[in-house]
Amino acid sequence: MTHLNQVQRTSDLNRFEFIIATAIILFAAFCMGWFANWLAHRLSRVRQSDVADLDRMSQELHEAEETRDQAITYLQQREAELTNQLTQTEAELAAAMDGLRAARQEAEELRGRINNAD
Repeated sequence: MTHLNQVQRTSDLNRFEFIIATAIILFAAFCMGWFANWLAHRLSRVRQSDVADLDRMSQELHEAEETRDQAITYLQQREAELTNQLTQTEAELAAAMDGLRAARQEAEELRGRINNAD
């Protein structure tokens, strides 16, 4: 029976060694994971100066968008004014052309009367 006890003790010792080895491997894996996480957060940490730069750029972008919107509004108003002026000018030109046509026709009629009177 001593042989059986010795085999039993060896088996228990191997089991204990296996548990210890597994625990050490798991602890080492945990430590490596924790270190990798810490390193990733350390490298990807946002600095206060970067946040300040982002805030400043955001404010400048907002101001540029407002300026763009104002420029678009001004250009739309100016285009409407110029379109209105063009329409008025075209109407005046048409009226002037009609007046000129009427004056030429009247001048021809007067020439015709003068030639007939002679």
